[in-house]
Amino acid sequence: MTHVATRTARIPKLSRFGWLMGLYAENFNRLTRLFEPADLAPGAYVSCIGDGLDLRLDVIQQHAYTTELRMTYLLRDPLTGEPDPSAFLRLYRDARQVEATHCYVGRRWQDVIGMYPPPAAVLGHRMRMNTFLGKWLQYLAEGGHGVATLVATESELPTARAQALLAAP
Repeated sequence: MTHVATRTARIPKLSRFGWLMGLYAENFNRLTRLFEPADLAPGAYVSCIGDGLDLRLDVIQQHAYTTELRMTYLLRDPLTGEPDPSAFLRLYRDARQVEATHCYVGRRWQDVIGMYPPPAAVLGHRMRMNTFLGKWLQYLAEGGHGVATLVATESELPTARAQALLAAP
C-alpha cells in the first residue's frame, strides 16, 4: 500500500495591523488618483459635479514627505455649525499611505474611545475611520469628482481649532 503525502497550503493570516496598513495604501492610491494632493499648493479647493454636494478639499500644509488635508462637503452640522462629514488626512508620500487622523472636528479620539484605551480599541477606531475614508473616496470617484472638477477658492483655511486637532498626537 502506498501512502500519499498531502500538502496543505499555508496561507499567512493578515493581522489587524497589517489590514490597517493595507487600508492606508489603498486610500493613498484612491486619493492620489482623485486629486493629486501632493501637487496642490496650500489653500482651499472645491469640486463641483452638479449633484448639490460640493466637496471642499483644504490643503493645510505641504511638508517634505507629507501633506496634511481636510476633506468635507459644503454642509454644516446643525448642532455644532461645523462641516460634516469631515475628515482630516495625512498623506505620506514616501510610504505611499494616507491616514485619516480625525473624522469629526469636535471629537478627538479621546472623546470617542477614552483617555487610556486598550491597543485593540485604538486599532479598531483607526480601522473604522480609514474604512469610512476608503468608501468615501470610492463614492467620490464614482460620482465624477477629480482633478478636472477641482477649483481653487479664495476661502480661508480651516479654523485654528481644526489645525490644533491635526497637531494632536
